[in-house]
Parts: sequence; structure tokens; C-alpha cells
Amino acid sequence: MAFFAFLFYFITAVLVVVLFLYLYAKVTPYDDRKMIFEENNPAASIGFGGAILGLCIPLYSALINSGSYFDFILWAIIAMGIQLGFAYMITRIDTRFSFEKHIVSGSVAAGVLMAFLSIGIGLLNAGSMSY
Repeated sequence: MAFFAFLFYFITAVLVVVLFLYLYAKVTPYDDRKMIFEENNPAASIGFGGAILGLCIPLYSALINSGSYFDFILWAIIAMGIQLGFAYMITRIDTRFSFEKHIVSGSVAAGVLMAFLSIGIGLLNAGSMSY
């Protein structure tokens, strides 16, 4: 029975990550898929990878701290919303520090910073779930 519970939680967590990937691509103003798989843009790949880790960290926290499956789902949705909100806001800043412009141009430094910021938000997100 424990194995089926594991599968249920694991598959749900993977589906949350897949949904996040889809929504992340929608909230960023650039085409992540095209930049990564067609243009071989390392900045986009690094930033996207950081976003994945930034979500998986609070998902892990939700998995180990949730009292029930529905509790996990609620916290997973909250984690995803926070990460997506962060990505939306940070990619819309239109100054000389514009992540959109730097990532589109392939600036690895901007991609690394975007990744670390996403991971940092994920850690704060996870720590806030340690009720």
C-alpha cells in the first residue's frame, strides 16, 4: 500500500512540474523552448533550469510537511504560483538590468543570476512552508 501512496504523490509532483514548465513558458515574454532547443541559448537554459529547481525545492518541502494529499496539492499550487509570479515580475523589469533583453541576447551571467534568484525564492518558499 505504501508503494501506491508513493506513486500517487510522485506522479502528482511530476505533473505539477510539467504544468509549471508549460505555465512558465507562458509567463516569460520570450520563447524558452525556441531559445533552448533551436537557438542553443545557454542563458535561457540556465534560467529555465533554475526555475525548475526553484519549484522542486518547495515541492519537496510540501511533500514532507503535508498532512494529507489535498494539503500537498494546496501547497504545490501555492509554490507554483509564487514561482510563476516571481518569473513574471522579474522578466518584466525594463531597465538596463532587463532580464528579458539579456537572456534573449544569450548573456550567461544573466541566466545564472536568474537561476540563482529562482532557487533563492524557492528556498524561501520552502522554508515558509515548514509549519
